Amino acid sequence: MMQKVMLIGNGGGGKTTLAYQLAARYDLPLHEIDALQFQPGWVATPATELRQTLEHIHQTERWLIDGFGPWDQIEARAQLADTIIFVDHPIWVHFWWACERQIAAAQGNPRLGGPPDCDLRDVTKRMFETIWWVHENLRPKLASLVEHYQTSKSVVWIRSPEALADYMAQLPANE
Repeated sequence: MMQKVMLIGNGGGGKTTLAYQLAARYDLPLHEIDALQFQPGWVATPATELRQTLEHIHQTERWLIDGFGPWDQIEARAQLADTIIFVDHPIWVHFWWACERQIAAAQGNPRLGGPPDCDLRDVTKRMFETIWWVHENLRPKLASLVEHYQTSKSVVWIRSPEALADYMAQLPANE
């Protein structure tokens, strides 16, 4: 049974949608890194405050953490998690889905999750730059970290939209 779930992967990959479904189905407290590291208006949470918040969450008995944060906290989370879910689509999927999300935001459609009072339209360029940077620089480290835990933890490595849909479809129904 999932008690401590690390959900990680590049932006625009469907992580937050999956996070909300997992949290509901397993009654897990959901913590979105974006909502912790950004305050209204995309103001960054001070690094020490973010670190303290993450360390506090890590010490609790049950959690689902969606997102990144500082690398040392990612490593700590991976060590503590009983389940690691890595959403690792081809880069074009992340760009495509992020683009669809930006278009929806421009049309006034609310997004699921995210930092409060932060308009996605304000960060379009930065978001696409971040997706590229994560793919080029952080993804190789993440892949290595996930591979390290494949034999000792429950690891779900989602490599395509079809695999994500299949994983979501096989989740147990809400009780």
